Amino acid sequence: MPPDKERVDSLSVAADYNRVAEEYARHIYGELAAKPFDRDALDRFAERTAGDAVCDAGCGPGHVARYLHDRGCDVFGIDVASRMVALAGELNPMVSFRVADLREPHIPQESLGGIVCFYSLIHFTADELAPVLETLGRALRPGGSLLLAVHEGAETRAPDEMWGIPVSLQFHFFTRNEIEQALSAAGLAIEEIVHRPPYPEVEVETDRLYAWAIKDG
Repeated sequence: MPPDKERVDSLSVAADYNRVAEEYARHIYGELAAKPFDRDALDRFAERTAGDAVCDAGCGPGHVARYLHDRGCDVFGIDVASRMVALAGELNPMVSFRVADLREPHIPQESLGGIVCFYSLIHFTADELAPVLETLGRALRPGGSLLLAVHEGAETRAPDEMWGIPVSLQFHFFTRNEIEQALSAAGLAIEEIVHRPPYPEVEVETDRLYAWAIKDG
């Protein structure tokens, strides 16, 4: 029996990120130094989840997990790409990382005080957001926090390469309304959604949305 479409998509995303992992880490790993808004958001998340286990969902090379660890979080990371997980472990040996699909994260229910999804939802469509967030939300204890960041807009970009390496990734942008609907459908109470413009010459110049949500008790 052929694998289902969701599994094929996950394998394709993993394969692309395995190919670009070294270049991705080289370009992205240090980016928080030039993003004060992002650092402030993560500082706020760290303060709210102090003493609780937290997950960096879609961790890439582990720079967000490292930032949270350095601020006292009991953090671990998951990512669908095995090479990215291996790099994250090499770059951040003080943090635990493992391979997992965000659709099937295999995290015990109500075991976490927080989850951060920094641009890790961008390969899902708007229709897929709510089911993924609902699955992740099961791992949050009542009162646990979710922080997510996405590109804002109503487009999908499909570059054929990243840093000269062929890829077939699709990058989905989301409107504020789509984020609000997905969080509400997932049973997460929205606290705040904030827009920020891009940091020129630091990142891809797209508008961004940051959302804070809480799991109701």
